[in-house]
This record gives sequence, structure tokens and C-alpha cells, in this order.
Amino acid sequence: MKYRKLGNTDMNVSILSYGASSLGSVFRDIDEDRGIEAVRVSIENGINFIDVSPYYGVTKAETVLGKALRGIERDRYYLATKVGQYAPGDFDFSSRRVQQSVRESMDRLGVDTIDLIQCHDIEFADVDQIVDETLPALHEMKAEGVVRYVGVTSLPLKVLRDAIQKTEPGAIDTILSFCRYALNDHTLTGLFDICEDRGVGIINAAPTGMGLLTVRGVPDWHPASVMLAAHCKQVVQQCEAKGWDIGRLAMQFACHEPRIATTLVGSASPERMLANIRAVEAEYESKQIADVLKMLAPIHNFNYTRGRPENQDAIIA
Repeated sequence: MKYRKLGNTDMNVSILSYGASSLGSVFRDIDEDRGIEAVRVSIENGINFIDVSPYYGVTKAETVLGKALRGIERDRYYLATKVGQYAPGDFDFSSRRVQQSVRESMDRLGVDTIDLIQCHDIEFADVDQIVDETLPALHEMKAEGVVRYVGVTSLPLKVLRDAIQKTEPGAIDTILSFCRYALNDHTLTGLFDICEDRGVGIINAAPTGMGLLTVRGVPDWHPASVMLAAHCKQVVQQCEAKGWDIGRLAMQFACHEPRIATTLVGSASPERMLANIRAVEAEYESKQIADVLKMLAPIHNFNYTRGRPENQDAIIA
């Protein structure tokens, strides 16, 4: 496993990290014992960064993750969780609620420090509130030693840039973006310069586009256009015919970019997580990846967005 420094933090994180949303049965019901084993297998094989949220399964993911981490030395992993989103449609970024949320998460996770606390899906928030109220409240907890670093997450990239530009250097330690650095969409590269200038670490998630680049395909709730999903499905089928595992190639591609500190993948299957780890540890399959990029060229950077109108990206479709 390779490791990279996460922005200006003191965290050297594995290039592949564990996204614990699956532990909340977000995608399908899970076997809790196998989910716990998936976390432990990941840590045993070099993954040292774990990301979760009280939103995933309405606290279920944090609860199961807390069980998985029992007995594991605290210096073997960095732990990130989130504030501001707690159930579908339930957003509260007020200072009182986010500080309360941090302490609730610590109880569920069984830890006395959160390495990275993140404002969750700020595209649904008033950015001025994030800048003027939420981030200062989290920095108070940072000063207390309860949390070590502070970040923000979003699907649209516009609101991430806006938040960075509206804050002083050091107010935002990390950003987490998903579906925006994958084989079909490289738009996250547009934030590389501002993040480097500010020392903001970049966390990437969903290198298969939340199912776009998988044999299973997209779930019913996926926001991609019919045309985008159809083209990705066609490419997946072409890869299958060639005997290529497009999920493996997607992870290799995402983890190969040195300006992205880590890429999150999640599974409640220990076998799948071990396969993910082996994929990024293997020799980079440059020819196959180049061929897949050509197949995806007709829909390159076609995207989808969400959140408040003022926070949304312009649609390219």
C-alpha cells in the first residue's frame, strides 16, 4: 500500500481508504459480522483512513464501525466522520447541533478524538452559514483537542470552490468530492490548483461513479441522465467481453493521480475489500485504462448535480 500526505495535515493516508457507508446498509442489507470483518481486513492490509457519517443508515454505519474498531490500536487508523446531515432531508449546520453531533459520533465510534470532522454535503446548505457559523464551531472543538482537522464535502464542485474562497487559509483542511474523478469524469482536476495553493487535502470517493462503471449498474435513485448511464453500461459490457474488470481499472485510475491523497471505496464484504486492495497494489494497467478512456470519450465530463440552485454545477450532458 502506498501513502500520501493529506494537504497540510500531519496525516499520511493510504491511497485507497475505507468508506463505511455500506455498513449502514445504504446500498443493501448487510451481514454485520462480515461488515466488521471487512473493516478489520482493510486495516490489516494497509488501509489507514476510514470515513463515515451519522447520516449513513441513520447512525447504523457509525455504530457498526465502532464495533469493528474495538480492540484495534488507535494509532493504526485515521478516523473521519461528518456533521450537518442526519437523515434524508434532515440538515442542521447550526453551531449547537454540530458540536452535539461530534460528541454523539465519538460515543458511537468509541473514540475520544476525531481526526477529521467534515461538513456533510454542503451543496444543501447556506454557504455563508457554513463559513460564519459551522466552521468556527468546529474549530472551537479543534482548539479543545476533540477534533484534529476540519473539512467539507459535496457532489457539486462549485460550492467547494466557493467555500475555500470565502474562508481564510487554514479554515478548511480538506475537501471530499465524489464521482468527480473517475474514468468518465475528471472535473475534480479543476480544483487541484486552489487546493494546492491553500494546502487543502483532496479526498476522492466513488471511483465507479456510484455504480455507473459497474456490472450491477446504477441504482434507481442515481441522478445520471439516461444517456450517460446507457453509454457507461455499453462500455462496461465491452470490458466484460474483453475479460477486463472495469471496477479494478477504475480504482487503479483514481489512485494513480498523485494530487489526490486518497480515494474512498466501501464494501461490507471482506473478500471485495481485499480484491480492491490488491487492485491498487498491482501493476498499473495503462493500456487497458487508455482504451477505456477512449471508449468513454463521447461522454467525458458529462455530469449531474444537486443541492440549492446557487450551489449547483452547470450541467454538461
